[in-house]
Amino acid sequence: MSAWLPSAPCTPRACVEPVRADAVAVPRAVLRLAALLLVVGAGIALVPVVARIPAALRDRLVRAWCRTIVRSAGVRVRSTGAAPPTGGLLLVANHVSWLDIPLLAAVRPARMLAKAEIRRWPVAGALTASSGALFIERDRLRALPRTVGLIARSLRGGGAVAVFPEGSTWCGRAQGRFRGAAFQAALDAGAAVQPVRLRYRYDGGGPSTAPAFVGDDSLLASVWRVVSVPGLVAEVQVRPPLPPGSAPDRRALARAAQGAVTGSARAAPPVARAHAEAAAHP
Repeated sequence: MSAWLPSAPCTPRACVEPVRADAVAVPRAVLRLAALLLVVGAGIALVPVVARIPAALRDRLVRAWCRTIVRSAGVRVRSTGAAPPTGGLLLVANHVSWLDIPLLAAVRPARMLAKAEIRRWPVAGALTASSGALFIERDRLRALPRTVGLIARSLRGGGAVAVFPEGSTWCGRAQGRFRGAAFQAALDAGAAVQPVRLRYRYDGGGPSTAPAFVGDDSLLASVWRVVSVPGLVAEVQVRPPLPPGSAPDRRALARAAQGAVTGSARAAPPVARAHAEAAAHP
């Protein structure tokens, strides 16, 4: 197992709560699934048209489309935090579900760093490819420097790139370690890093693992589980960005970003934290 091919211990049987369907739930789920496919299909069909629209308007349309994808699946979206900065930006978030992709794009449209297997997924593969995603063959460590270079080039050009640095999905009850490779691209490009925390809950209740897409779960099974569950809420918490120069190396930057996502003391940029500790202990 390489550092670029991490895995999570989460499995559908051990981590994902069962969904009990009743006479009302099944027709509702079918309607939601039909709406989801319609919204995704319409967006893919309109990609050539939207590509000709001025960038500012295009970004607003993409963000609205991505929010509509999530809502059509029956999931409400609650977003907090300030809008991300313009210019080159590395968006990073914890990874739980296939819903994470449109949720992160709704924060700021970005090129997604995705595993090469996604190309073969029905619907999601076409959706990801049409967004201009950067695909990585995770079992080929030799491809990593080239991928880092592609990310850095996009960031230098003023674009945004979205990455899930855990490298694997987790159920939401636990979280993996943020890997440092993508953060090297942000350092090379002198770009800011925008941490985003994603959580799934029941409306008025506790956390839910129903949206998790883990282990040997199939995409179809995960989608059906999401559209079948009533009262799901996706919480999107946009944390303050980590500016260029706030960390000395990619590992420190990865720790700072993960701290911002988890809400731990590591959220402070390493340089700022060092100054604070020096002031506290003269």
